[in-house]
Amino acid sequence: MASTYNLDDLLTIMARLRDPERGCPRDVKQSFASIAPYTIEEAYEVADAIDRNNLPDLRDELGDLLMQVVFHAQMAHEIGAFGFQGVVQSIAEKMVRRHPHVFADATIADADADAQTRAWETMKRAERAGNDSSVLAGISRGMPEWQRATKLQSRAAGVGFDWPGATPVLAKLREELAELEAEISANAGIDKLTDELGDVLFVACNLARKLKVDVSTALRATNAKFERRFRRMEALAAERGLVFGELGLEMQEELWSQARLADHAGELK
Repeated sequence: MASTYNLDDLLTIMARLRDPERGCPRDVKQSFASIAPYTIEEAYEVADAIDRNNLPDLRDELGDLLMQVVFHAQMAHEIGAFGFQGVVQSIAEKMVRRHPHVFADATIADADADAQTRAWETMKRAERAGNDSSVLAGISRGMPEWQRATKLQSRAAGVGFDWPGATPVLAKLREELAELEAEISANAGIDKLTDELGDVLFVACNLARKLKVDVSTALRATNAKFERRFRRMEALAAERGLVFGELGLEMQEELWSQARLADHAGELK
């Protein structure tokens, strides 16, 4: 029968893994910087399990993500900075502080998610005011740039600097695409192309925000769709005794059309 573990057991396991004498050599040599990429990766794997609506996988991926938190906390404890209890204390205090309408006597005039989000952002700005009074203060540079773009745009929108709807953003996107096309036609250098493409992507993020579409969710779905169809193309080529990579573009596009039709018919998983 499998053992039943609790959070204290997990903390003990992590401390043992990091023990210089009896621990795991690989875990002992890790640092905040070396495991940071894995922390990000685990968060994405949580999102993927949610996308697939696979609750057993979600349970396991949340465990992997929790392990990352425990790992960071253990390393911080070893240098006398803070421990796991400090992490719990910090987030609990923050949640209580930022939800006065739940834990105190404050009320929000409009009891909806948008009003609560505005109140949340106001509180966060007040907490940051001692160091940086900008509306854009505190937006992490460590997050994916598409996510940072959306955060920057949302903060600016919070003080009124925003498009009135999605339609003018679409017009701006067409304008930016035209500017990029002009630079391509002019054989512009990589710096100019990077600048113009960046503008296109920034506006695309803004369009997603106005449509209330999560960029990561949309792109994950498109990536999955492309993978389904590409794999079907490879399978169709193999069924005909062909090597997909040796086919001309015209034949590949024909297979793509067939894969696309199969996908629309719900035949691809």
